[in-house]
Amino acid sequence: MAERARTTASAARYGFTDTRADGQLRAAGWWNEGGAAEGATDVLLALSRAADPDLALAGLDRIREADEAGWPELDSTLRENRTFRGRLLGVLGTSTALADFLVANPGEWRCLAGNRCTDPAQFADRLLERVRQDDGTYATGTAAEQALRAGYRGLLLGIAAADLGHLVEPGLDHPEFRDVASELTTLAEASLQAGLVVAEQEVGASAEGTLAVIAMGKTGGRELNYVSDVDVIFVGAGDLGVATRLASTMMRVVGNACFEVDAALRPEGKSGALVRTLEGHTAYYQKWAKTWEFQALLKARPVAGDVELGRQYAEMVAPMVWSAADRENFVTEVQQMRRRVEEHVASEHLERELKLGRGGLRDVEFAVQLLQLVHGRVDPALRSPSTLEALAALGDGGYVGRADAAEMSSSYEFLRTVEHRLQLRRLRRTHLFPASSDTDELRILARACGIRAARGRSQGEALLAEFRRHAQGIRRLHEKVFYRPLLQSVANVPTEALRLTTKQAASRLSALGYAAPEGALQHIKALTSGVSRRAAIQQALLPVLLDCLADTPDPDGGLLSYRKVSEALQDTPWYLRVLRDEGTVVERLAFLLGTSNLVPDLLVRAPEVLQLLGDPARLTGRTPAEVATSLRAAVRRQPGLSAAVTAARSLRRHELLRVACADLLGLLDVPSVCEALSSVWVAVLQGALSAAYRQRQAELGRTPATIAVIGMGRLGGAELGYGSDADVLFVCEPAEGVPDAEALRFASSVAETVRKILGAPSADPALIVDADLRPEGRSGPLVRTLESYRAYYQRWGEVWESQALLRARFVAGDEELGERFIDLIDPLRYPEGGLDPKDAREIRRIKARVETERLPRGADPTRHTKLGRGGLADVEWTVQLLQLQHAHEVPGLRTTSTLDALTALAEAGLAPAESVDSLREAWLLATRVRNATMLVRGKAADEVPGTGRDLAAVARVFGYSVDDDPGEFLDAYRRVTRHAHAVVEELFYDN
Repeated sequence: MAERARTTASAARYGFTDTRADGQLRAAGWWNEGGAAEGATDVLLALSRAADPDLALAGLDRIREADEAGWPELDSTLRENRTFRGRLLGVLGTSTALADFLVANPGEWRCLAGNRCTDPAQFADRLLERVRQDDGTYATGTAAEQALRAGYRGLLLGIAAADLGHLVEPGLDHPEFRDVASELTTLAEASLQAGLVVAEQEVGASAEGTLAVIAMGKTGGRELNYVSDVDVIFVGAGDLGVATRLASTMMRVVGNACFEVDAALRPEGKSGALVRTLEGHTAYYQKWAKTWEFQALLKARPVAGDVELGRQYAEMVAPMVWSAADRENFVTEVQQMRRRVEEHVASEHLERELKLGRGGLRDVEFAVQLLQLVHGRVDPALRSPSTLEALAALGDGGYVGRADAAEMSSSYEFLRTVEHRLQLRRLRRTHLFPASSDTDELRILARACGIRAARGRSQGEALLAEFRRHAQGIRRLHEKVFYRPLLQSVANVPTEALRLTTKQAASRLSALGYAAPEGALQHIKALTSGVSRRAAIQQALLPVLLDCLADTPDPDGGLLSYRKVSEALQDTPWYLRVLRDEGTVVERLAFLLGTSNLVPDLLVRAPEVLQLLGDPARLTGRTPAEVATSLRAAVRRQPGLSAAVTAARSLRRHELLRVACADLLGLLDVPSVCEALSSVWVAVLQGALSAAYRQRQAELGRTPATIAVIGMGRLGGAELGYGSDADVLFVCEPAEGVPDAEALRFASSVAETVRKILGAPSADPALIVDADLRPEGRSGPLVRTLESYRAYYQRWGEVWESQALLRARFVAGDEELGERFIDLIDPLRYPEGGLDPKDAREIRRIKARVETERLPRGADPTRHTKLGRGGLADVEWTVQLLQLQHAHEVPGLRTTSTLDALTALAEAGLAPAESVDSLREAWLLATRVRNATMLVRGKAADEVPGTGRDLAAVARVFGYSVDDDPGEFLDAYRRVTRHAHAVVEELFYDN
């Protein structure tokens, strides 16, 4: 007993766990009292590398018992022929079904010693040899089926042996997955051909001129499994009764011998005629076929029967397949079909179902087929029935990212390999991955798939982790590609319109509203010429873009801008990928380019914002405070003043474009836009002031003064627009012991530096620092000390200056000095006892003079957003007059914000709520129109466009369609501002 235990323990070193292994090894002559027998070590090591060593050894033992006479030859071949050893043990360690075949058919193992049963070119001849009788005729009935079954299993054995041998004998050549699938398909085709020969013998009629067999599904795609139904369609000619008998007999013969032949994909399914004429198929597909049927026909190809009839069928269906995407709701129907397939999977199997579950094979196949059918209308390179070939073509053509195509292809091959190994076990159709609790099954499957143990993980655990990783990756890519909005957009474009350089394309562009279709075609040609991947992606994008641009005020200008942006960003690796993959980026970009002249110029210099267009949350997600903090931090890291300002300009450009895009797309309201623009301006000012201050300080080696910047006007009210200047006051405080003159020289130098470097010419909207609201205006000193301001305001200050100070707030520099300045001016802008009546009259007089003198000659007062009737000046002067009159007793009016002050007026009862609402509506409208006009024209303008594309574009920003009369928008603007002007007349002049 002790000796037996030692022997069994030694055998366990080779991976055997079955207690019968000792006896089986001894019977084979590979084991003795001392362990491995002489010359048997290579066999034992090979057995240890089999997926299931016990199963492989048991299979050999059964073969030995079934053919004792042939065992010495088999034993010798195993010991001496490494290729044969790997093939045979690879099969026996994986498949009980093929072991049964070898046991039942002694001597069949010999074909594995050569290539006779592994050469696909011989498959058809080998099967016909099996069913051919001595008199040259072919067997029929049960005899034919048994012969064909044996021949089929023998060839299947050869394919599996070549597929698995390298796992047992490392270094052996082994086919790629797609080669195995192709060989399995060749075997299936040979089986159909042999089955048809038997059917011809039984029926007594030839298939020539009578019947063609069309492969569908995985057979049509040359990607068959070890165990699959073979989907077919039959096309008949002449006597359909004879054709039907041939087809049904072939199905019986092949079904009993090899695999089930399924004709359910024929017209009308199982309820339809088994065989139809070519004309019958044509009529059905033209009139009755559903979307999924054209999807299935993508893989149709003739494989047996009458060659000419099969060719005619293929030529007939091809145009229908490649125009199926023109059908209404095509993309939606394919997507719904995938969801229905998934819903039929039992919930407990959904995560383990290799074929139909989430992240399964169908996710890849549906995604690839949908892309093929949509884009293959004009790109013949995509018209392959093979999933992997089509996926490679989609990647090469730029329809999906190269990395995405490679990942999806790798994961697809992994799942198909796992599926093959599962099916080989018993040669049964299964797609269910083992449960995580089934550790033995996982271990054997992992070894069959060549999965090694990972650090801290067994082989089974490593396989399970790989399976989950691939399934999750497939699901992610499926949802990214299969539900891509661009697909629906491309499908909506008629096939002829996808051919971008034809004469018909020019006519269509004209019909879409392009004023210069020939010029548009030149832009298209420039973007799509050549055979580069970039040109291919543009070929896919442009039909959608052209349609989207047609829905903008300026399609021609938008296409020109798109060309400029594309050429400027052609070396940016992610540019076209984002347009292709990220949500609704194409549609949004088209709207922006066809509406705004400012966005394209900014986009060329801040292309990273393009990546935000597909995600509104990212486009609007950053608060002004976050933006300002990051901008200041970036500027502080720069080594000098020039670098600091360059960084500030770059970040400001990014934010300007981000806000402009969100604004045009209706994702930000007016107060948010104003706050964001003001905040970034303040941050730029803070960064530039700090850099200039440090530079001047380093030059002098000391700090003669502290400086504070006070925001005025729209900057002070946090109400800046895209084209607004920054109105400021500079105030300084001499350091202890430093004369005022020296402090002022230092501070003035810093202030001038800031104004000069920020105001330098640039392609971006200007950064003008305007200090004209300082005491004595342009003729006064740029910087004053705090005491100088105090003396000036006490002695010389005028009421308009008190009004201007209503919007003063600290924005940059020394905060403590800024707060002291605010404390200084509060009594001036919130005068105790309110505003003197004569000062109120003076404010009214100044306003009237401003309107008379500053309204541009020829300007329409009903369209001027700033100085026109009911415009910004009307509302702001009214609010500021009431602030001067009542802020001393109403704390809510002590604000620099126009909107906040309006709210306080209503709450305090100083103005009727409906009057305040009219003023607020007019102020928001005028502000937004002013901003929209800047975005549309690319330069600042105070007047609402009166006619033409600019008016149409502004109206489009406000939600009017291209088909609406933009005059309606202008009427609405005038109506709102007219009501507001009536309120101003009452509150400003009559109160």
